[in-house]
Amino acid sequence: MIKLCIVDDHAMVRSGLKLLLHEKEEIRVVGEASEGEEAIALARQLRPDVMLMDLSMPHGKDGMAATREIRREVPSVEVLILTMHDDEEYLFRAIQAGASGYILKNAPHEELLTAIRMVAAGSAYLYPTATKRLMREYLEQAHTGGPEAAGPLSEREKEIVALVAKGYSNKEVADQLVISVKTVESHKANIMEKLGLKTRPDLVKYAMEKGLLHFE
Repeated sequence: MIKLCIVDDHAMVRSGLKLLLHEKEEIRVVGEASEGEEAIALARQLRPDVMLMDLSMPHGKDGMAATREIRREVPSVEVLILTMHDDEEYLFRAIQAGASGYILKNAPHEELLTAIRMVAAGSAYLYPTATKRLMREYLEQAHTGGPEAAGPLSEREKEIVALVAKGYSNKEVADQLVISVKTVESHKANIMEKLGLKTRPDLVKYAMEKGLLHFE
């Protein structure tokens, strides 16, 4: 069961989301908030699996500030941004704040459900068109910056970073590289320590900056 909180300043949006999610047996809405401070309090109190977070909330803290504080204070809570902002700057700032996913409010219902499930399972989710634009921007930066090595990582570690940054679960990474899940977990822990990173979005940013993401 995925425990989820909805954070949006519009009551009608919250009601519509609750109605949609009520039909899904594996998702339970355990709380809702209309601004960032309420969201932070909910995260502390309820410790849901996922916070479905709007960015633009005119009263109190906005979604970006709330995401940053929730990820710092209750790191077990994943944040999925649900917003109208189809903009790379907002997307990048949300990743920096610690969000594990970013999806637009006009996305199909099934895409939203997929994003919730992926984030709850420990994977990252970025809506497809934003992913392409963001990858292109960072790969261009990496190209113009020259063939810089991806830091003090082994080739195996670089492979793992790339797959994790693309949103693959530990089991999927293990299957692709034909190694055990325990080995993947050990590599990930070593990578995070070696690079001084703390969150998955940090790892995604690192992979983008070092040009480790390649799509067919």
